[in-house]
Amino acid sequence: MLTIPNAESGKFNRMAETDLYPPVKQFLERQGYTVKSEVKSCDVVGMRGREPPVIVELKTAFTLQLIYQAVDRLAITDHVYVAVAAPKRGLARDAVKLAKRIGVGVIVVSSSGAIDVLADPLPYTPRKNKKRSALLLREFAARTGDPNLGGSAGKIVTAYKQDAMKCADHLRANGPTRVKDVKAATGVGRAANILRDNHYGWFQKVERGVYGVVLGLVDHA
Repeated sequence: MLTIPNAESGKFNRMAETDLYPPVKQFLERQGYTVKSEVKSCDVVGMRGREPPVIVELKTAFTLQLIYQAVDRLAITDHVYVAVAAPKRGLARDAVKLAKRIGVGVIVVSSSGAIDVLADPLPYTPRKNKKRSALLLREFAARTGDPNLGGSAGKIVTAYKQDAMKCADHLRANGPTRVKDVKAATGVGRAANILRDNHYGWFQKVERGVYGVVLGLVDHA
């Protein structure tokens, strides 16, 4: 069974799915629902007057299978919750975010039977993060070519590293050089910051405003 990343796999209280049912049923009944279990493959179904049904799917852990089930139940009603045993360290924020993204509510049940509703099944319209969007577009525009392999988990060549390599290559070919001349020759606008910060340990300050390269250290990978 695949557990959602960062969902504290293995950190859940030792509860069976059937242990979750009584607290969830009582919680719904206190709100005026008539509750029945295992109705047409749905773990929990609650009805209140002429309102659409509420469906709750039970699992001891927040899993992909649980998400698949919840998505399937959305074809029946908009009021779908997933209920899981409360992890010892709390349910991961990413798990709740995923549920909200698809419009599914989240309930956690403690070993004592306490209920905590982390999200209700409401339409989710995420606000765009303008800063992150701007950073992505800036990095895309600044990067030369496509130096990386999508899906790789190794070293990533960023636009910053490409600029640092341009500076290093120039210094290696021309020897110690004034910062403004490195900037002019390479077209790297942030050459001064790159040389000063020396993030990769490639550069050495020869004198004020003049930098050289540490031979043999430049990594083009």
